[in-house]
Amino acid sequence: MAGYEHQHHFSPCFCDLMRLLWSLVGPCAYLSLVLTLVLLLVLLGLRMWLQGRRKTRRAQDGGPAVAFFHPYCNAGGGGERVLWCSLRALMNRYPSVSFVVYTGDQGVTGEQILDGARQRFNITLPRSVTFVFLRHRLLVEAASYPHFTLLGQSAGSMFLGWEALMAFVPDLYVDSMGYAFTLPIFRYLGGCKVASYVHYPTVSTDMLSVVRERNPRFNNADFISRNPVLSAVKVVYYCCFALLYGLAGSCSDVIMVNSTWTLGHILALWRSPSRTSVVYPPCDVRAFLDVPLEEEDEDEVEEGWEELGQELGNREEGGADRKCHSIVSVGQFRPEKDHRLQIRAFRKLLDRKGEGPGGWELLRLVLIGGCRNQEDEERVLMLRGLCQELGVSDRVVFKLNVPFEELKRELVDATIGLHTMWNEHFGIGVVECMAAGTIVLAHKSGGPKLDIVVPYEGGQTGFLADSEDSYAAAMESILKLSPAERLEICRNARRSVERFSDQEFEACFLAAMESLMSRLEH
Repeated sequence: MAGYEHQHHFSPCFCDLMRLLWSLVGPCAYLSLVLTLVLLLVLLGLRMWLQGRRKTRRAQDGGPAVAFFHPYCNAGGGGERVLWCSLRALMNRYPSVSFVVYTGDQGVTGEQILDGARQRFNITLPRSVTFVFLRHRLLVEAASYPHFTLLGQSAGSMFLGWEALMAFVPDLYVDSMGYAFTLPIFRYLGGCKVASYVHYPTVSTDMLSVVRERNPRFNNADFISRNPVLSAVKVVYYCCFALLYGLAGSCSDVIMVNSTWTLGHILALWRSPSRTSVVYPPCDVRAFLDVPLEEEDEDEVEEGWEELGQELGNREEGGADRKCHSIVSVGQFRPEKDHRLQIRAFRKLLDRKGEGPGGWELLRLVLIGGCRNQEDEERVLMLRGLCQELGVSDRVVFKLNVPFEELKRELVDATIGLHTMWNEHFGIGVVECMAAGTIVLAHKSGGPKLDIVVPYEGGQTGFLADSEDSYAAAMESILKLSPAERLEICRNARRSVERFSDQEFEACFLAAMESLMSRLEH
């Protein structure tokens, strides 16, 4: 009886609650509509205000302005080379257009940044460029987001993009670093035409496969790969992020990608084939091609490891030292470049001839690269520690932020050019090694596999590997090549890299940008 009374009492209460909720539907719908309208009016007002600022600035400057978004423009990587070559090409073609670079670098002046470009890349701009120094670059750094890094960096890039837009409103905005989520801000709020040069998709199907297969890598922590629930959650997270990334990227009026591998992913995500084209990044191959290859005599006694033993014997007998075989790696000290694999493979290479007469004493590994920040410098310290742990610290040389002439000298003198990044989007360092006459050993994936280390007129241009053992075996095979075999591979490689020259890049880049640039001058 008591239960019946309780149920009878509950029913009116439940009905009253439903009536209350139903009565709130209308006001909530009206409130949502009003808030939406207010938001649209605010955004429209911002757009009109920013367009007014652009018109005022253009009237004062007397011409249109193109702005490049490159928060790390003072770094020494391939992306920065694309930036400076792009600016040089546009400045030469469009003398009436002014140019701006949004950078997050602090503690440097514009003159110092341009001087760094001259030293590292041998690039001098024909006229001045204005730098807008952003104060909140920390918002796009991975270290700021220990979890949900992609989402955090993308959201941070939107705030950094807003800071850039508030500082300067251009006529044409170019994202040259891959921050796709800044594109809708400049297009819809700033009213700008937008273009993008994509080096590497922020998210890709390859990243999804790594998580699905629960494969631990630099972008998939061990504790996630070991847990099926966390892996499933991360797959859903990546899929949702990929959808948002595609929507943001599709805002671009012109889309340029740096390789066949990147093209496939961007077409799948951004779905804008009519606006997308491959523009290979500029590689300073001419500076290396000017150095003649050594015309080695085929009858000369030089049989790789055997020669090393003879050289060591000569040195022990008081004879003069001959050529030291150096294995050179060129790439920024970022985790995805996988310098740890290089050091471990080098250790295995030494172990392969550790018992023989001499041999490995005349081998050295030279790691050349740029450090963008404190995190990269700490990574170099960890790599030095790994060298000590493996007992190769006296055979491994670190060269940080070296000038172009020193880079050129190291590559020309090297026997092997080493590259280990999985799914490298392109690989400028690989091209430079080939142009310098160094035999390339690159990762069997991404740009090196699809675009660079490919047969040229039926001839071999280099070697590919994908594990510590295969890298060590390939390095041993290269060192065992006869002088004639080495020379033939180097010649094929040199002839094949002409398509990656600065001149080819400028022609393709200007052709892609022509539709947007021609509208600015009218």
